[in-house]
Amino acid sequence: MSGGNAELRAFLWARRARLAPEQAGLPARPGTRRVPGLRREEVARLAGVSTDYYIQLERGHNLNVSESVLKALARALQLDETERSHLLALARFRRSPAGHQLMPAQRVRPSLRHTLDALDVPALVIGRRCDVLATNALGRALFTDFEALPRRGRNLARFLFLDDAARQLYLDWPEVARGAVASLHLYAGRNPDDAQLGELVDELSERDPDFRRWWADHDVHQYTYGAHRFRHPVVGELILNYEAFAHAADPEQVLGLYTAEGGSPSEQALRLLVDHSAIPTTV
Repeated sequence: MSGGNAELRAFLWARRARLAPEQAGLPARPGTRRVPGLRREEVARLAGVSTDYYIQLERGHNLNVSESVLKALARALQLDETERSHLLALARFRRSPAGHQLMPAQRVRPSLRHTLDALDVPALVIGRRCDVLATNALGRALFTDFEALPRRGRNLARFLFLDDAARQLYLDWPEVARGAVASLHLYAGRNPDDAQLGELVDELSERDPDFRRWWADHDVHQYTYGAHRFRHPVVGELILNYEAFAHAADPEQVLGLYTAEGGSPSEQALRLLVDHSAIPTTV
Protein backbone atom coordinates (compact mmCIF):
# COMPACT_ATOMS: atom_id res chain seq x y z
CA MET A 1 0.00 0.00 0.00
CA SER A 2 1.28 3.45 -0.86
CA GLY A 3 2.37 5.96 1.72
CA GLY A 4 0.53 9.16 2.58
CA ASN A 5 2.12 11.46 0.00
CA ALA A 6 1.62 8.92 -2.77
CA GLU A 7 -2.02 8.53 -1.70
CA LEU A 8 -2.56 12.29 -1.90
CA ARG A 9 -0.98 12.41 -5.36
CA ALA A 10 -3.06 9.49 -6.62
CA PHE A 11 -6.31 10.83 -5.17
CA LEU A 12 -5.88 14.27 -6.70
CA TRP A 13 -4.97 12.77 -10.07
CA ALA A 14 -7.96 10.40 -10.02
CA ARG A 15 -10.42 13.17 -9.10
CA ARG A 16 -8.94 15.47 -11.75
CA ALA A 17 -9.11 12.77 -14.41
CA ARG A 18 -12.81 12.10 -13.92
CA LEU A 19 -13.91 15.73 -14.39
CA ALA A 20 -14.42 16.99 -17.94
CA PRO A 21 -13.74 20.68 -18.65
CA GLU A 22 -17.39 21.20 -19.60
CA GLN A 23 -18.48 19.85 -16.20
CA ALA A 24 -16.24 22.40 -14.52
CA GLY A 25 -17.67 25.27 -16.57
CA LEU A 26 -14.58 25.62 -18.76
CA PRO A 27 -14.86 26.16 -22.53
CA ALA A 28 -14.03 23.18 -24.69
CA ARG A 29 -10.82 23.57 -26.66
CA PRO A 30 -10.27 22.16 -30.14
CA GLY A 31 -7.93 19.23 -30.59
CA THR A 32 -7.28 16.05 -28.65
CA ARG A 33 -6.44 16.32 -24.96
CA ARG A 34 -3.42 14.27 -23.93
CA VAL A 35 -4.84 13.54 -20.49
CA PRO A 36 -8.36 12.60 -19.36
CA GLY A 37 -10.31 15.19 -17.46
CA LEU A 38 -8.88 18.51 -16.29
CA ARG A 39 -5.31 19.64 -16.77
CA ARG A 40 -3.30 20.65 -13.72
CA GLU A 41 -3.30 24.30 -14.74
CA GLU A 42 -7.09 24.20 -15.09
CA VAL A 43 -7.51 22.84 -11.56
CA ALA A 44 -5.13 25.49 -10.26
CA ARG A 45 -7.06 28.27 -12.00
CA LEU A 46 -10.40 26.99 -10.69
CA ALA A 47 -8.99 26.76 -7.15
CA GLY A 48 -7.30 30.17 -7.27
CA VAL A 49 -3.74 28.89 -6.71
CA SER A 50 -0.64 28.99 -8.87
CA THR A 51 -0.05 26.13 -11.28
CA ASP A 52 3.36 25.46 -9.72
CA TYR A 53 1.82 25.24 -6.25
CA TYR A 54 -0.81 22.74 -7.41
CA ILE A 55 1.80 20.67 -9.27
CA GLN A 56 3.89 20.44 -6.11
CA LEU A 57 0.84 19.41 -4.12
CA GLU A 58 -0.19 16.75 -6.63
CA ARG A 59 3.35 15.42 -6.55
CA GLY A 60 2.74 14.70 -2.87
CA HIS A 61 5.19 17.22 -1.49
CA ASN A 62 4.76 18.11 2.18
CA LEU A 63 3.36 21.59 1.74
CA ASN A 64 1.79 23.52 4.58
CA VAL A 65 -1.62 23.61 2.93
CA SER A 66 -4.22 25.84 4.52
CA GLU A 67 -7.77 24.65 5.03
CA SER A 68 -9.03 27.41 2.73
CA VAL A 69 -6.86 26.11 -0.12
CA LEU A 70 -8.04 22.55 0.45
CA LYS A 71 -11.66 23.71 0.42
CA ALA A 72 -11.00 25.60 -2.81
CA LEU A 73 -9.51 22.46 -4.35
CA ALA A 74 -12.51 20.45 -3.17
CA ARG A 75 -14.85 22.90 -4.90
CA ALA A 76 -12.75 22.92 -8.07
CA LEU A 77 -12.75 19.12 -8.22
CA GLN A 78 -16.45 18.96 -7.23
CA LEU A 79 -15.80 16.64 -4.30
CA ASP A 80 -18.65 15.42 -2.14
CA GLU A 81 -18.51 15.63 1.66
CA THR A 82 -16.84 12.24 2.09
CA GLU A 83 -14.23 13.07 -0.54
CA ARG A 84 -13.54 16.46 1.07
CA SER A 85 -12.96 14.78 4.42
CA HIS A 86 -10.63 12.30 2.74
CA LEU A 87 -8.66 15.08 1.04
CA LEU A 88 -8.17 16.85 4.39
CA ALA A 89 -6.95 13.64 6.02
CA LEU A 90 -4.46 12.95 3.21
CA ALA A 91 -3.13 16.52 3.12
CA ARG A 92 -2.54 16.58 6.89
CA PHE A 93 -0.91 13.18 7.09
CA ARG A 94 2.55 12.91 8.57
CA ARG A 95 3.99 9.41 8.65
CA SER A 96 4.94 8.05 12.03
CA PRO A 97 8.73 7.67 12.53
CA ALA A 98 8.03 4.01 13.30
CA GLY A 99 6.32 3.48 9.93
CA HIS A 100 3.59 0.85 9.66
CA GLN A 101 2.40 -0.32 13.06
CA LEU A 102 0.12 -3.03 14.42
CA MET A 103 -3.12 -1.53 15.67
CA PRO A 104 -4.45 -2.69 19.06
CA ALA A 105 -7.08 -5.41 18.86
CA GLN A 106 -10.69 -4.23 19.04
CA ARG A 107 -13.02 -5.77 21.60
CA VAL A 108 -16.81 -5.75 21.59
CA ARG A 109 -18.16 -5.02 25.05
CA PRO A 110 -20.24 -7.85 26.61
CA SER A 111 -23.28 -5.56 26.88
CA LEU A 112 -23.10 -4.80 23.15
CA ARG A 113 -22.86 -8.51 22.38
CA HIS A 114 -25.94 -9.07 24.54
CA THR A 115 -27.77 -6.33 22.64
CA LEU A 116 -26.71 -7.90 19.35
CA ASP A 117 -28.10 -11.30 20.38
CA ALA A 118 -31.38 -9.72 21.52
CA LEU A 119 -32.07 -8.17 18.11
CA ASP A 120 -34.58 -9.96 15.88
CA VAL A 121 -32.98 -8.79 12.62
CA PRO A 122 -29.62 -9.66 11.02
CA ALA A 123 -26.95 -7.58 12.74
CA LEU A 124 -23.18 -7.38 12.90
CA VAL A 125 -20.47 -5.14 14.34
CA ILE A 126 -17.84 -3.95 11.84
CA GLY A 127 -14.50 -2.63 13.04
CA ARG A 128 -11.37 -1.26 11.43
CA ARG A 129 -10.57 -2.23 7.84
CA CYS A 130 -13.99 -4.01 7.53
CA ASP A 131 -13.16 -6.57 10.24
CA VAL A 132 -16.28 -8.40 11.46
CA LEU A 133 -16.07 -8.17 15.24
CA ALA A 134 -19.37 -9.83 16.14
CA THR A 135 -22.61 -11.14 14.59
CA ASN A 136 -25.92 -12.39 15.87
CA ALA A 137 -27.51 -15.67 14.80
CA LEU A 138 -29.53 -14.09 11.99
CA GLY A 139 -26.45 -12.26 10.74
CA ARG A 140 -24.59 -15.55 10.55
CA ALA A 141 -27.55 -17.14 8.76
CA LEU A 142 -27.73 -14.33 6.20
CA PHE A 143 -24.01 -13.92 5.46
CA THR A 144 -21.69 -16.60 6.80
CA ASP A 145 -20.54 -17.76 10.22
CA PHE A 146 -17.69 -15.27 10.57
CA GLU A 147 -17.10 -16.27 14.18
CA ALA A 148 -16.32 -19.85 13.10
CA LEU A 149 -13.56 -18.61 10.79
CA PRO A 150 -9.94 -18.07 11.83
CA ARG A 151 -9.59 -14.55 13.22
CA ARG A 152 -7.73 -13.35 10.11
CA GLY A 153 -10.64 -14.46 7.93
CA ARG A 154 -13.26 -12.47 9.83
CA ASN A 155 -13.29 -9.60 7.40
CA LEU A 156 -16.08 -8.39 5.14
CA ALA A 157 -13.74 -7.45 2.27
CA ARG A 158 -12.09 -10.88 2.33
CA PHE A 159 -15.56 -12.47 2.31
CA LEU A 160 -16.68 -10.35 -0.64
CA PHE A 161 -13.63 -10.97 -2.81
CA LEU A 162 -12.33 -14.39 -1.77
CA ASP A 163 -15.49 -16.38 -0.97
CA ASP A 164 -17.48 -17.47 -4.03
CA ALA A 165 -20.60 -17.63 -1.84
CA ALA A 166 -20.55 -13.82 -1.55
CA ARG A 167 -20.79 -13.37 -5.32
CA GLN A 168 -23.85 -15.61 -5.30
CA LEU A 169 -25.40 -13.97 -2.23
CA TYR A 170 -25.31 -10.35 -3.44
CA LEU A 171 -27.39 -9.76 -6.56
CA ASP A 172 -25.53 -6.47 -7.03
CA TRP A 173 -22.13 -7.87 -6.10
CA PRO A 174 -20.03 -5.41 -8.16
CA GLU A 175 -21.70 -2.40 -6.54
CA VAL A 176 -21.38 -3.85 -3.02
CA ALA A 177 -17.79 -4.99 -3.50
CA ARG A 178 -16.74 -1.69 -5.02
CA GLY A 179 -18.34 0.10 -2.07
CA ALA A 180 -16.27 -2.01 0.31
CA VAL A 181 -13.09 -1.03 -1.55
CA ALA A 182 -14.08 2.64 -1.31
CA SER A 183 -14.75 2.21 2.40
CA LEU A 184 -11.27 0.74 2.86
CA HIS A 185 -9.78 3.71 1.00
CA LEU A 186 -11.57 6.10 3.35
CA TYR A 187 -10.16 4.23 6.34
CA ALA A 188 -6.70 4.23 4.75
CA GLY A 189 -6.73 8.01 4.53
CA ARG A 190 -7.28 8.23 8.27
CA ASN A 191 -5.02 5.34 9.28
CA PRO A 192 -2.21 5.07 6.70
CA ASP A 193 0.18 3.49 9.21
CA ASP A 194 -2.11 0.51 9.89
CA ALA A 195 0.08 -2.51 9.10
CA GLN A 196 -2.88 -4.93 8.99
CA LEU A 197 -4.56 -2.74 6.38
CA GLY A 198 -1.44 -2.86 4.23
CA GLU A 199 -1.41 -6.66 4.44
CA LEU A 200 -5.11 -6.84 3.54
CA VAL A 201 -4.77 -4.55 0.52
CA ASP A 202 -1.68 -6.40 -0.71
CA GLU A 203 -3.39 -9.77 -0.37
CA LEU A 204 -6.61 -8.76 -2.11
CA SER A 205 -4.72 -6.90 -4.86
CA GLU A 206 -2.70 -10.01 -5.57
CA ARG A 207 -5.60 -12.45 -5.49
CA ASP A 208 -8.43 -10.54 -7.16
CA PRO A 209 -8.22 -8.39 -10.32
CA ASP A 210 -11.49 -6.58 -9.52
CA PHE A 211 -10.13 -5.42 -6.19
CA ARG A 212 -6.85 -4.40 -7.79
CA ARG A 213 -8.64 -2.33 -10.46
CA TRP A 214 -11.09 -0.66 -8.08
CA TRP A 215 -8.40 0.14 -5.50
CA ALA A 216 -6.56 2.06 -8.23
CA ASP A 217 -9.66 4.27 -8.74
CA HIS A 218 -9.18 5.86 -5.27
CA ASP A 219 -12.91 6.20 -4.67
CA VAL A 220 -14.05 6.73 -1.07
CA HIS A 221 -17.36 5.86 0.53
CA GLN A 222 -18.94 6.10 3.98
CA TYR A 223 -21.61 3.49 4.73
CA THR A 224 -24.61 5.07 6.45
CA TYR A 225 -27.81 3.56 5.07
CA GLY A 226 -29.17 1.97 1.93
CA ALA A 227 -30.50 -1.31 0.60
CA HIS A 228 -28.97 -4.54 -0.65
CA ARG A 229 -30.51 -7.25 -2.78
CA PHE A 230 -29.74 -10.83 -1.80
CA ARG A 231 -30.25 -14.29 -3.28
CA HIS A 232 -30.04 -16.52 -0.22
CA PRO A 233 -29.49 -20.27 -0.81
CA VAL A 234 -32.28 -21.17 1.65
CA VAL A 235 -34.94 -18.43 1.49
CA GLY A 236 -34.39 -17.06 -2.02
CA GLU A 237 -34.39 -13.42 -3.07
CA LEU A 238 -34.93 -10.58 -0.61
CA ILE A 239 -34.27 -6.86 -0.34
CA LEU A 240 -33.03 -5.62 3.01
CA ASN A 241 -32.50 -2.05 4.13
CA TYR A 242 -29.39 -1.42 6.17
CA GLU A 243 -28.57 1.23 8.76
CA ALA A 244 -25.05 1.81 10.10
CA PHE A 245 -24.56 3.26 13.59
CA ALA A 246 -21.14 4.28 14.90
CA HIS A 247 -20.66 3.37 18.56
CA ALA A 248 -20.40 6.48 20.77
CA ALA A 249 -17.68 4.91 22.94
CA ASP A 250 -15.67 3.68 19.93
CA PRO A 251 -16.53 5.31 16.56
CA GLU A 252 -14.42 2.67 14.80
CA GLN A 253 -17.02 0.06 15.77
CA VAL A 254 -20.14 0.27 13.59
CA LEU A 255 -23.37 -1.62 14.24
CA GLY A 256 -25.07 -2.69 11.01
CA LEU A 257 -28.77 -3.64 11.07
CA TYR A 258 -30.72 -5.21 8.19
CA THR A 259 -34.51 -4.93 8.02
CA ALA A 260 -37.27 -5.73 5.53
CA GLU A 261 -40.24 -3.58 4.54
CA GLY A 262 -43.35 -4.58 6.46
CA GLY A 263 -45.70 -6.82 4.50
CA SER A 264 -43.21 -7.35 1.69
CA PRO A 265 -42.04 -10.67 0.22
CA SER A 266 -38.68 -9.87 1.76
CA GLU A 267 -40.27 -9.80 5.21
CA GLN A 268 -41.70 -13.25 4.55
CA ALA A 269 -38.29 -14.48 3.41
CA LEU A 270 -36.73 -13.04 6.55
CA ARG A 271 -39.31 -14.90 8.65
CA LEU A 272 -38.29 -18.10 6.88
CA LEU A 273 -34.67 -17.33 7.69
CA VAL A 274 -35.62 -16.92 11.35
CA ASP A 275 -37.37 -20.31 11.27
CA HIS A 276 -34.43 -21.91 9.48
CA SER A 277 -32.09 -20.51 12.11
CA ALA A 278 -34.32 -21.77 14.94
CA ILE A 279 -34.43 -18.32 16.52
CA PRO A 280 -37.45 -18.02 18.86
CA THR A 281 -38.44 -14.45 18.01
CA THR A 282 -40.75 -12.40 15.77
CA VAL A 283 -39.45 -10.37 12.87
